[in-house]
Amino acid sequence: MIDLDEQIAQTLRERAEGDVDTNRLLRASRARGRRRQLHRRVAAGTALSLVGALGVVGVTGTGLDGLTGRLPWTATTPTGATPVPPRVDGVPGAAADPALVGSDPNVLHFGLDPARARYLGWSVIRGNAESVRLSVRDDQPVHVEVSHTPELSTSVSFGNVQVDAVGPGPQTFDGTIHPVNGGANGMVTSWHPAPGLYARAVILRGDRAGLEQAVGALRWNEARSCAVPLRLDTLPAGAPINSCSVDVSSYPRLVTSDFTLGRATTQVMFVNYRYASGAGTRTEGNRTIAGRPAHLSEDGTTLDLFGIPRTVVSATFGWGWEGRQPIGAKPGASSGFTEADATTVLAGARVVEDPTRPQSWK
Repeated sequence: MIDLDEQIAQTLRERAEGDVDTNRLLRASRARGRRRQLHRRVAAGTALSLVGALGVVGVTGTGLDGLTGRLPWTATTPTGATPVPPRVDGVPGAAADPALVGSDPNVLHFGLDPARARYLGWSVIRGNAESVRLSVRDDQPVHVEVSHTPELSTSVSFGNVQVDAVGPGPQTFDGTIHPVNGGANGMVTSWHPAPGLYARAVILRGDRAGLEQAVGALRWNEARSCAVPLRLDTLPAGAPINSCSVDVSSYPRLVTSDFTLGRATTQVMFVNYRYASGAGTRTEGNRTIAGRPAHLSEDGTTLDLFGIPRTVVSATFGWGWEGRQPIGAKPGASSGFTEADATTVLAGARVVEDPTRPQSWK
């Protein structure tokens, strides 16, 4: 049972006598399959979580446009072109300055040629890595991660499929293509796009030609925004955004996005945006935030903002995993964030009117 709460608990135990690196928590939790974490409140017609943010979508009437119970990587192929993160002028790409990778959670320091591949998602973790999910050829999914250190993720989650993202034997970055370990049908390659820059690409259900096409579509001399259909205008004191991620693999029917906020060394809040074109608008709640209905979960750890057509924004601020504290935490310990902090975040959340118009994303 290696999931998000177990990973956090493990990190806290390892660092019981010293500081805990919040970035390490974020990186490890993603590597261990955040996307497979289903919230307890998943139910057809009423909820579908975004894996990783532990959020919930409440709807009235129909289910989530036929996607209930399906995760992004296994959802239907998007029709037409998916959004392309906009270029950021005046910012060097990763090849020009590898140290910039992961320096700003709002900026990707590489991109891809949309004529050769299609974006399925993108993410940035401050101080660690940047990644892009894309598809090539017959919609073969590919995950590309880049860093200024060789400490890249050792596993990649494609929906319900966890792939060992390292080749056999000693790990080198020489561009050799290997089958992935663990019996999954895929291939992996690790290489240096530029001196001081480390990259790894994993293809699922694909072949060498597909992986080579994906690598060839990458562009290392440009910077792009981690554009999302949600803007967080107000953050709790001392809690900057530490990561940004977007999933458009089922665009335009489903758009999801995650943020993490970090404070001190052990405090993490997850903020989750979810839009589903077939969802209704939930209006009942037990709280009101900025004139909109909201709902605090029974365990007191997740606050959902309702009243937005086809959209829910959630903030998970407590330990929140089945009401348990991490192993080794002192009695009465908390994540450090409170309902008041979550309310501050959601009160300042600005959602674009129509997320199927990516030119309006921030």
